[in-house]
Amino acid sequence: MRERFGYSFGLMRGPASSPLTTQTFDLRQSPDSRGIYSYLLVIGASSSYRRALPDDGVLVVGRSDEADVRLDTAAVSRRHAELVFSRGEIRIADLGSHNGTLVNGERIEGSRALGSGDVITMGDTTLILRRESPSRGSALIEMGRLRRRVEEEIERAADSARPFGLAVVSLGSVQMRTTLEQRALSALRLVDIVAWDGASHLAIGFPELGGEAARAAALQVLEAIAPLAPEARAGLACYPFDGGDTETLLAGARTAASMAAPGEIASASEAAVRHVIGERTIVVADSAMIRLFELIRRLAASDLPVLVLGETGAGKENAAAAVHHWSARAQKPMITLNCAALPETLVESELFGYEKGAFSEARAPKPGLLERAHGGTVFLDEIGELPLGAQAKLLRALEAKRITRLGDVRDREVDIRIVAATNRDLEEEVRAGRFRQDLLFRLSAAVVELPPLRHRRRELPILARLFLAEACARAGRPALELSEAALAALFAHPFPGNVRELKNAMEYAAATADGPVIEPWGLPERIAGIELPPRPAADPSATPAEGPSRFKPIAEELREIECTRMRQALDAADGVQKRAAALLGMPVRTFTFKLKQYGISTREGKRSP
Repeated sequence: MRERFGYSFGLMRGPASSPLTTQTFDLRQSPDSRGIYSYLLVIGASSSYRRALPDDGVLVVGRSDEADVRLDTAAVSRRHAELVFSRGEIRIADLGSHNGTLVNGERIEGSRALGSGDVITMGDTTLILRRESPSRGSALIEMGRLRRRVEEEIERAADSARPFGLAVVSLGSVQMRTTLEQRALSALRLVDIVAWDGASHLAIGFPELGGEAARAAALQVLEAIAPLAPEARAGLACYPFDGGDTETLLAGARTAASMAAPGEIASASEAAVRHVIGERTIVVADSAMIRLFELIRRLAASDLPVLVLGETGAGKENAAAAVHHWSARAQKPMITLNCAALPETLVESELFGYEKGAFSEARAPKPGLLERAHGGTVFLDEIGELPLGAQAKLLRALEAKRITRLGDVRDREVDIRIVAATNRDLEEEVRAGRFRQDLLFRLSAAVVELPPLRHRRRELPILARLFLAEACARAGRPALELSEAALAALFAHPFPGNVRELKNAMEYAAATADGPVIEPWGLPERIAGIELPPRPAADPSATPAEGPSRFKPIAEELREIECTRMRQALDAADGVQKRAAALLGMPVRTFTFKLKQYGISTREGKRSP
């Protein structure tokens, strides 16, 4: 068996008591410890020793007491040669010695790269370079190449229904980089892929490993590098349960690594942050969303107006609720007005209230929402829809902190904090003359812009499972799971309706599922991406097309079969839905829903007399 040598952390130079001072280094390796190590076997006239080498730096070899590797023999110059270690490469340069420096019997001029097994001769002393490493066919690659490899592995995993894991190891301060790299490599399989993700993180792909198997593989890496990086921690994301593309998996693994304890591994699915805001639970996992809610918490401590921007369904109402909940006004009311849901004629009366007789229907006085929210928060949703006239009065109320009810002449003091939200570009609205610039300045003292769900894919599987669990609980049915194919369909959908659309999709899936696992055809059609093609009339004269046969997606074919069987069952049951559902072993509620989904009329099943 080939001898394996460990790395030395001993002194850089030995005492000058002998021509070849044997320095004390622990160069043996335990059976569980693996890595690559470089050393010099120094052979003199009467003795020899092994000299461990560093990853980076410069060692001077010579007779001088100041030399890093001291050779006490007259045939060697005081500063004979130097060894330079950088990025895994070792080079030697002669320093103008009297007898010169030979590598493999050839005198060197300038510097020369060294490889394992090279024989260096200095006077009557021989130095042999050895580099010990495990048998391994791969090494670290560039991060860009790792991304491409991960994309290939995800595609392969999707085609073969095999798992794939991606880990990010956070190292903290990195020392002895080359040795750390090799220790990490030694703990991996030949098929695994690894690259530096920045200066202090390693990204590692585990083809065909998911769940506990991927976690065990990542743990082996942590154990291998622990002597050099005791603070190392890791995050793990697995396809398809934590993401459907490279960047989503990377983001999940990075976030999880930042939350793991030293020596531990956190899963991307565990790295979500839950905020309990009153009766609602807000889950954020995307790194941008985590930081935005940290910002919201800081803003809540002040009394600044907050303008929340984002597409419809991106979660602006949740952000507004968080501002109120984390503020000193949390014990006071939070009043919401959807500016887009009220006719223009009613906006002012809703905002400011009215007195009896202010208009024909005003039979009793009514305080407006600004007045009702005294001491609390007013959330003006879709503020971009507010009419110009109401904008002017709202600006006056905010600046004066006083309002006047319609039909009244008295001012009333109001102490409110405004949180506004819109999916419009208010600066463009100002340029178009549809929004007051002075009101925009007033509302945008602090701005929080929420990214759409398609830009925070990291949250997609987490939110989908959360919404599905909540929908099942409300429906009083056992918990359901999303299949890999259903998750892939979710990842492929752009979600123009954002979080609201995802939540509605999970409500639909929970209401219509007829088994414990949600498949793509159990999702809304626009998300599943499955459409039933029109049925062309049969043409007896048509001949089969030449060339290879065209296959239709299996999910589409299953839907066609289901549709056909439902029609046949209705026909056999004379159009009675309950009997038809029983014939198919399908819940009546599911059968009824699918009738609408497929556009099947119950009259189709009623036989002619």
